[in-house]
Parts: sequence; C-alpha cells; structure tokens
Amino acid sequence: MKSDYLFVYGTLLKDFESYMSKFLERNSEFVGEGYFHGNLYKVSWYPGAVLSDNAEEKVYGHIFRILNPEKTFKVLDDYEGIGDTGEHANEYTRTLIEASLDNKESVKTWVYLYNLPTTSLKHIVSGKYV
Repeated sequence: MKSDYLFVYGTLLKDFESYMSKFLERNSEFVGEGYFHGNLYKVSWYPGAVLSDNAEEKVYGHIFRILNPEKTFKVLDDYEGIGDTGEHANEYTRTLIEASLDNKESVKTWVYLYNLPTTSLKHIVSGKYV
C-alpha cells in the first residue's frame, strides 16, 4: 500500500523550530491537525509513539502531503533512524496507519512509530508533544 501522507507528532511538527521540520515544510503541503489511536512517550528531548487498540488513547499531531515522496521519505527515514545503521539504528519504523483529521475525515498515512521498549519511558498522557 502506498500513501503520500505523513503524520508527525514530535520534532517534525509544523511550528517546531528545527532544521528537519523546516525541511518537511519545504517538501510538503500541510493538510491539517489530527490524531491516531496510540500512546506518546518522552524518549529523550524527543517523543516516541506506539499504536493502541484503545479508542480513548490518542496521539495528536499534524498531517502533511509529501510532494516528492521518494526523495523526502529517504531523508526523513535517515533522520528517524530507520534501518540498522547510524547512531539510532532501528529506533523507529515507518508504518502505514489510519489517522483522523479534526474534521473527522480518515486518512491513510505514514507515521514513524517508536520501535524500542517503552516500559522505562515517561508516558505523555495528553498525547500532545508541545
């Protein structure tokens, strides 16, 4: 399955001041705010999210439509530690999920999910990173 959409919930958020959030802004169109069913954790200075089957548990963020998916996802995958090389190897996986926009419209979108144990991490109960 393919999608040109990306759900972000941490350092790639629209108003987050970082080089990579600016890269995403230049290479995508902002679609809107939304959520998916999951839990959010404080990993370090950045968050990590995992999926949940509980409809009450939500992770909130922004949805973008990627303009050049092949090029843009390559850069973002490297940033997110996808694959088994680099300082944070396999820390996240890029997974296709169903997310909801605030207007209740459903979108098939990629999201970077945390791929390591969360038992020692602080749970961000609000589901919002900032």
